[in-house]
Amino acid sequence: MVTDTDTNRPKEPSIMTTPTTIKTSQLPDVITGYLTAHVARDLDRAVASYRPDATVTDEGRTYRGHDEIRAWLARSASEFTYTIEMTGAAKLDDEHYDVTHHLEGNFPGGQADLHFRFALRDNAIARLAIES
Repeated sequence: MVTDTDTNRPKEPSIMTTPTTIKTSQLPDVITGYLTAHVARDLDRAVASYRPDATVTDEGRTYRGHDEIRAWLARSASEFTYTIEMTGAAKLDDEHYDVTHHLEGNFPGGQADLHFRFALRDNAIARLAIES
């Protein structure tokens, strides 16, 4: 695994990395388990999918560690009502995955297509960036 020696976190995949479209059944268990818990709003199970030093970036804000990630999950689960459907998945390398979702609900705009960009380390989520 290649890490950034300053932060000991996984480096972003090379810009030259070509994503490989995969079936959702080919995603690592930690990602499918997290997504299932996220949809079910099972905070304990969702947070357990993350490393203790993990980060989540959503809507331009970064949350660090289990406590901040739990608060972010709780807030997003209670702030809006929405449905989420996985629409695709790609593998960039053994530790980086991009999972696309379509959301519909009572949030501003009512619909969104989002990329959940996962970086894994030691069979846990080290980083999640949610982007449009």
